[in-house]
Amino acid sequence: MLILAKQEIRVRYAPSPTGHLHIGNARTALFNYLFARHYKGKFILRIEDTDQSRNIADGEQSQIDNLKWLGMDWDEGPDKPGDYGPYRQSERKEIYQPLIDQLVAEGKAYESYMTEEELAAQREEQRANGEMPHYVDEYAGLSPEEKAQKIADAKAAGIQPVIRFKVPEHKKYEWDDIVKGHVAFDSETIGGDFVIQKRDGMPTYNFAVVVDDHMMKISHVFRGDDHVANTPKQLMIYEALGWEAPKFGHMSLIINSETGKKLSKRDETILQFIEQYRSLGYLPEAMLNFIVLLGWSPVGESEIFTQREFIKMYDEKRLSKSPAAFDAKKLEWINNQYVKAADEDRIMHSALHQLIKAGKIETDPAPMKIEWARKLINLFKRQMSYTAQIVDFAELFFNGPEDIDEEAKAEMAKDDALPVLKALEKKFADLEVFDTVNILAAIKAVQKETGVKGRKLWMPIRIAITHEMHGPELPESLELLGHELSMKHLRAMIEELS
Repeated sequence: MLILAKQEIRVRYAPSPTGHLHIGNARTALFNYLFARHYKGKFILRIEDTDQSRNIADGEQSQIDNLKWLGMDWDEGPDKPGDYGPYRQSERKEIYQPLIDQLVAEGKAYESYMTEEELAAQREEQRANGEMPHYVDEYAGLSPEEKAQKIADAKAAGIQPVIRFKVPEHKKYEWDDIVKGHVAFDSETIGGDFVIQKRDGMPTYNFAVVVDDHMMKISHVFRGDDHVANTPKQLMIYEALGWEAPKFGHMSLIINSETGKKLSKRDETILQFIEQYRSLGYLPEAMLNFIVLLGWSPVGESEIFTQREFIKMYDEKRLSKSPAAFDAKKLEWINNQYVKAADEDRIMHSALHQLIKAGKIETDPAPMKIEWARKLINLFKRQMSYTAQIVDFAELFFNGPEDIDEEAKAEMAKDDALPVLKALEKKFADLEVFDTVNILAAIKAVQKETGVKGRKLWMPIRIAITHEMHGPELPESLELLGHELSMKHLRAMIEELS
């Protein structure tokens, strides 16, 4: 087993508040959460907000709200202070500065005065020479006096320095990745001395994350594959500060199952934010179920599990090395399983909200309208993959039927259609209460009277009144359409066929 009994398990999810919760970030949070809960460890939420220019006003709250909506909780975080706070990087500046000063004093980091323009020109020249862009020591080849003069000139020009970490030469950095296996990088391949403190005094991600993980006693770091290239830089900082690094696990990329390409926020063929699925009426348990299966596989064939079951069975060894395919159809299927099994009132609440939002039902509807809506929603409950679908499914009941297509016309041309409709019109005309029970009894009476049954009985009725060949239970549908509208369509079709 990977986990030592004496080791305290502490993992974290550390989003930047630069946008809403992305499906990939939700997966990172979830795998850390399951790992912590499975091993009875601690799950920490930390906000990495050092890039002040990209932070959005409600970014942090959006992350918190959507994580809670998915059913995750944490042991420490901005809203749940623990012993290792603060839990926002922007509030930890006093912790970072002495350590940056220490590295500078030890010669492991230094002030760099190259301007953004100079750096851009350096990169451009390297590309022109067919080289990978990398930072070249601006003081290389200078005598101590020349270096001192260059720094003095930069200060006189009012240039704010960054602090760069001095990358050790000809050294290999390697680790046993929980997901990927053994990974190694040569220090020459990481792009030269890298920035650990920006011009505004804020530390960069690669520095702050090391300090925070160490100070918060993080034992395991699970994150996306896109962070692999950051790991050697972080290992260098751990080494320079004399700290032990946590164990790393880098989860596979998520790809679009349709295109096979890496999931990109620019790919608009897939909804990628939890907020979007919430607004469409997806259920949080279904979303959580789907996300767990992105790059992790349970034992056996079953794919539907509760959160509690996932916690119990979770095994980090079953994290996939291969890319995880985001399949929107599979998500719909999983959510449909949950919708079908969900409490009627819960689906009613969600679907009614969708109908009000779409302007199909007024805000604060009367009790009779609510009861009508309840019957309508129940009619489509088993069909819905998510509750926003009710708006399209129920179009007939708000705007009446569309014109009959050619296939339906061919059905109505059959000899049995007109006698069935004429007989039904008489039965419907005599009904005192136009409800499901009486409608069904009337159709059964027509069957007995005409001798027509099965498809030849039901199909003309459905087409005549709804103008559709397929749909939910017919008696229930007609009750919802109402007596007046059903009779109007029925008589119109009789007239057309006569």
